[in-house]
Amino acid sequence: MLNRIILMGRLTRDPELRHTQTGTPVASFSLAVDRDFRDKTTGDRATDFIDVVAWRATAEFVSRYFAKGRMAVVEGRLQIRDWTDKEGNKRRSAEVVADNVYFGDSKRDAEAAGTYAPPSGGFGGPSGGYGGPASYPAAPPPAAPAGGYGGGPGGYAAPSGDQFAGLGDDDDELPF
Repeated sequence: MLNRIILMGRLTRDPELRHTQTGTPVASFSLAVDRDFRDKTTGDRATDFIDVVAWRATAEFVSRYFAKGRMAVVEGRLQIRDWTDKEGNKRRSAEVVADNVYFGDSKRDAEAAGTYAPPSGGFGGPSGGYGGPASYPAAPPPAAPAGGYGGGPGGYAAPSGDQFAGLGDDDDELPF
């Protein structure tokens, strides 16, 4: 059996982060997703408003880095829930349980739309594969290449603090 869904749309509200009684984070939000076709009479595209639920690290990721109006790509599964409302009526809801959430726009586009808040540190990749500076150890400086063109006059120089190599003006000594 296969139950897989991929959506791309804009958040209709800020994600709401809660915790279960056992402390598991859960975030709920809604996506406005335009349909691919236009209405023949009006020429407008219909929009579906789809409820999404994210759990654990994905929930924390979404609540920290997404806000109303931000474009998101959600990958997950469709889930149907039966529940009883306050008046005792039986209800049924469809929602997407998100496995991964990705940015659907660039930081620049989000800043222009006023929906981007700079992160306050790094974040790991289990909920969409985005890693910030605090997620990975610092990369070691590159080693000087072997092969006879290191350090000579006009040749390749080992990277300095800015990690760019200087090349001389003589094209005959280029390393490629």
